[in-house]
Amino acid sequence: MASVVFADLVGSTGIFERLGDETAGRFVTQFTAALAKIFEQHHGRVVKLLGDGLFVVFTQEEQAVTACIGIQERLQREPVRPGGIGRPVQMQMGIESGEVVEIEGDCFGDAVNSAARLADLAGAQQILATQRVRAALPAPLQDRLRSLGPMYLRGKSDATEVFRVEWLPEHEAEATVMGGSLSGHVPAEAHLEITIAGQRLELRPRGDPITLGRSMTADLPVNDSRVSRLHATLEWRGGHFVLSDASSFGTWVYFGNQPEPMVLRRTECYLVGQGQIALGCDRNAPEAPIASFSVTS
Repeated sequence: MASVVFADLVGSTGIFERLGDETAGRFVTQFTAALAKIFEQHHGRVVKLLGDGLFVVFTQEEQAVTACIGIQERLQREPVRPGGIGRPVQMQMGIESGEVVEIEGDCFGDAVNSAARLADLAGAQQILATQRVRAALPAPLQDRLRSLGPMYLRGKSDATEVFRVEWLPEHEAEATVMGGSLSGHVPAEAHLEITIAGQRLELRPRGDPITLGRSMTADLPVNDSRVSRLHATLEWRGGHFVLSDASSFGTWVYFGNQPEPMVLRRTECYLVGQGQIALGCDRNAPEAPIASFSVTS
């Protein structure tokens, strides 16, 4: 058994566009090499550098989670700016545990694939893990993982319960169980952006809910017969952005680049990272009404 981490640099394409291939390539190489040393200090074995990311294996889940938290905290405490200017770099991370097969220095297995999918799913500054990882952690670390509900990871037929590691102090203060009340400071920069049919709205912590539907009184009106008058609601609740379906035909939610949706029928889910929301039908249906969402925290 091993614990697998994929850590990816967020927005590397923009760095290359801004700095040029040579300068950006040198920056990314030096940055990932520095991260590799930090992972090794936490007893991780860097299997390979992946251009703008890293693939690391640990013998214990606690080591993996602690290493990821340590890196996120360091980047928050000591921002790294490409070329010395612009926004600081951010990382997205995924952690999974399971059997890993090593062949000629490389590692393979279902845990490897799942960790990579979780990193793809994560938003900037986020660490996502599974129930398998959480179950193996000591109680104090378990308390720092908040469930985002079941999600479909690419290549898996069954849904996987995904957890977000709460490492920011303000996240720790605000986080409660689903349906609980908010407390403490909510980060002002946290927001959910949603766009559909040329319309764009933002939802921030403690902001008013956003409604989607066929009714012209909806915050985001969508003129399509498959869309109910009040189809779905987006709101901030219990430290998460929550999507609730109230429609006749359901809502299809696609996270990251995963092809399999989570289908909501009078149910709800947390929104994390980025993805698409198809209203009343699968997104592959002709002229499907599709909203795009992005969560930044």
